[in-house]
Amino acid sequence: MAQTDLLTQARGFVELWIDLFKRHRLLEHASSIAFQVLKSLIPLTLCGLALLAVVGEERVWRNTLAPSIKPHLQPATYHAIDVAVDKIFSSGSGGLLAFSALLSFWYISSSVRAVMTGVNDIYEAHDERPWLTRFALSLGLAVCIAIGVIGAALVVLAPQVARHGALGVVVQIGRWPVAALLLMLALGLLVRFAPAQRRPKRWASAGSALVICAWIVASVIFRLFVTEVANFKTATGNLTVFLVLIGYAYTSSIIFLVGVELDELLREEASANERGVLHALFGFGR
Repeated sequence: MAQTDLLTQARGFVELWIDLFKRHRLLEHASSIAFQVLKSLIPLTLCGLALLAVVGEERVWRNTLAPSIKPHLQPATYHAIDVAVDKIFSSGSGGLLAFSALLSFWYISSSVRAVMTGVNDIYEAHDERPWLTRFALSLGLAVCIAIGVIGAALVVLAPQVARHGALGVVVQIGRWPVAALLLMLALGLLVRFAPAQRRPKRWASAGSALVICAWIVASVIFRLFVTEVANFKTATGNLTVFLVLIGYAYTSSIIFLVGVELDELLREEASANERGVLHALFGFGR
């Protein structure tokens, strides 16, 4: 009997999520978000490199980033990338920083608007905000996201600034929580202000935490795949780079939407007399 109940609950859980993916078009929205994110990666990368040049931290590339990617690329490919980065460091980077930052904000704002559409579908809310309001809001959130992402990346690379002594130990241990906090703050703003119907702060924070935790797990898996499994030196290696990048962006988009969906189910479970995810999982709920 217990085994039958468990199978029934598992079937209900699967059917619930199949219905949610179909009804709220999660895969379709994930594709749209991933495409916009991929467009923003190049200017965002240029912005990060130009920022390193402006603050005089070229050693981050020399001592951390370059040695990490060199073993996985063909010598000619790595040389081309290294020459391009050298060009950024050796020339005036102020203009490049301003241009890449503006371009990053523009592309990320497109990602935010794709997120708005997807989250509104999840909340089953009709967005009646004027186009200008949506555009201005997407730009403001794009700035917050760019600062959060670049800040988190710089924090992760902070051991290059303090690698020895007690300070080095503190930086080595504390950099990951700080980076996660920056990302969660940026994501919390996105989850709270992007939808047409704002959710309470505690649910926006819970959704951000769910997304960040799942995203960290996915990032670790992709990192293991890139470092231990994928071979970018083969004839199809260059294509593999793009496939991995696309797969990572698409998976991250799905994780975000599933996190928002799960957060909405939990919110409904706590605030309405509906049987949602908790009932499907454990057989109980309000």
